[in-house]
Amino acid sequence: DNPIELVALDRPNNVKTLTSMAANYDYVVIDGAAKLEDMIAACIKVSDFVLIPVQPSPYDIWAASDLVDFIKARQEVTDGSPRAAFVVSRVVEGTRLGSDVRTALDDYALPVCETTITQRQVYPQTASEGLTVFDADNAKARAETTALNDEILAMLAPAKREVA
Repeated sequence: DNPIELVALDRPNNVKTLTSMAANYDYVVIDGAAKLEDMIAACIKVSDFVLIPVQPSPYDIWAASDLVDFIKARQEVTDGSPRAAFVVSRVVEGTRLGSDVRTALDDYALPVCETTITQRQVYPQTASEGLTVFDADNAKARAETTALNDEILAMLAPAKREVA
């Protein structure tokens, strides 16, 4: 019953097929693990936009360094593509780390989404059930997810294709 087509790509060479597959879609979302360097490099090559989730933790901020380096190296040879931005996720409401993370990310010279995703049980709960927050009775989670979606679409407006 999922309206979103899912394609699993397990090798960097397979990612190259996305270019031809993407022709049939307005958007292609690639969800990848930041530590799989070959896969990430391949995904960055075919992407127009990279959304980098980061938790409000010094460890996550430091871990983003390699991914940012990959993106900036690609931007240097492609006249600025892919565009990229951070989204702060798993924010615990009312904590200082949640607000300080934006300042820490400034060193990377990439935009940070205004929308943050708050630490909520509904996210892992619905994922484990094969659902989304739109299937749950949690207005705050739906609102922040919708806000992030709208913000990403606004950033993509000049060039619609893939999101990694």
